[in-house]
Amino acid sequence: MSNKPKHDPITAIDAEVSDCRACARLVAWREQVAVEKRASFRDHTYWGRGVPGFGPSDARILVVGLAPAAHGANRTGRMFSGDRSGDWLYRAMHAAGLANQPQSTGPGDGLELIGARVTSIVRCAPPENKPSTQERDRCLPFLRRELAALRELRVIVALGAYAWENTARELRIRPRPRFAHSLELKAEPSLTVLCSYHPSQRNTFTGLLTEEMLATVFQRAAELAEVNERINKRG
Repeated sequence: MSNKPKHDPITAIDAEVSDCRACARLVAWREQVAVEKRASFRDHTYWGRGVPGFGPSDARILVVGLAPAAHGANRTGRMFSGDRSGDWLYRAMHAAGLANQPQSTGPGDGLELIGARVTSIVRCAPPENKPSTQERDRCLPFLRRELAALRELRVIVALGAYAWENTARELRIRPRPRFAHSLELKAEPSLTVLCSYHPSQRNTFTGLLTEEMLATVFQRAAELAEVNERINKRG
């Protein structure tokens, strides 16, 4: 379900992301993965395209990751869906009142985000999860346009150093503080950036990031964006 009107700028951006073929290496990789598949998903039809952002166009919170996972969002077509990173992310968002359920398996599962949207710096799954500088630069205009289109944006949650560095670059934050979990920075009078370790298996398996740590970041984001207060007023 989406509350985006037909001619909303976000709708146009999402469509362009889905159709983008600007980076030959990324296109080849995402499509190769979609054909070869992982054994456990052999009966699935992979998305195998650019992955658009997910969430309403009146979002007050924007969550920014690195790129779609090869067998996660590249398979499901929804950001942070179908893999363990997404499991952690949406549980934390649900706990903070930003999602109507804690699970995200893919379109059709009933998930709706509340006052929040999820996107990434690079919109295609990159080999070894490492986009080149040129690939990043070709993709960044999508984020730039997304930021401009989200008129009610109050908080950006950057998942990991890569998301933080590139978000800070787009917002022209100078000087740019070094990435740290729970870093909170006022980027503009009405915009705050929060940082969290990325919920990757490397971080969660080693205990660098715990569910409590991630939940705390999103509770703070909801508080700063006054998402629950806005919902209560509408109700």
